[in-house]
Amino acid sequence: MNQQQTIERMKNMRLLGMAHTHYTNVHDQLCQDYTIDQYITLLVDQEWEYRHNKKMSTLLKNARFRAPATIDNIDYTAHRGLDKNAFERLATLGFLAKNQNIIITGPTGIGKSYLAQAIGRKACIELHPTIYFSTARLIDDIQLARIQGTYHKLINNIQKAKLLILEDFGLLPFDQNGRQALMDIVEHKYDQSSLIITSQIPVANWHQLIGEGTIADAILDRIIHTSHRIVLHGESLRKNTKLTD
Repeated sequence: MNQQQTIERMKNMRLLGMAHTHYTNVHDQLCQDYTIDQYITLLVDQEWEYRHNKKMSTLLKNARFRAPATIDNIDYTAHRGLDKNAFERLATLGFLAKNQNIIITGPTGIGKSYLAQAIGRKACIELHPTIYFSTARLIDDIQLARIQGTYHKLINNIQKAKLLILEDFGLLPFDQNGRQALMDIVEHKYDQSSLIITSQIPVANWHQLIGEGTIADAILDRIIHTSHRIVLHGESLRKNTKLTD
């Protein structure tokens, strides 16, 4: 069997990382630079890295983040009450292993969404399935899914996510359908995975915001008691951002 046949068989077995590496080494006549053990290790490592990067790219795409937020680019110099040590501990993603939640509250423009998406991107990089939604959009999607008969499919997709990020919680008032949709989300995620919720509304006001005391109690009991809280304050960071063409 010649080298090209070997490469084609690798491709047919979907060992694309191996195939690319082997093709490059054969083309550049580098194979003789390795022992057999070293070369096998090289091929396996390249295949692992290829699959890891491919899965990571798929998770980032499916998460549907609005901004390319990263942990490294978080601004800790702004006066907004963000504790660097506490946030960096959360960024290690230990809360995911414990199925805990994060609640980020503060005024508009203070960077809540960026922080949430930065953790979400880190989760994807470490191959944890993540979904990002505005709360209003997710509730609308659930209500539409009920009408179209795709409710269980949507809930299953949400269940598969190790991390669900809900932005702008409470920005719009909850009606009965919205409360039930939120209860469905929380019930399916409770003690199975994690939530990150951002809101302009202080947590103390969420009970009244949700309405229907019994449902509000059930929802908040499943969210708050296993959550880490980040309370931001100060002026909008956008005021200090210069717009360019």
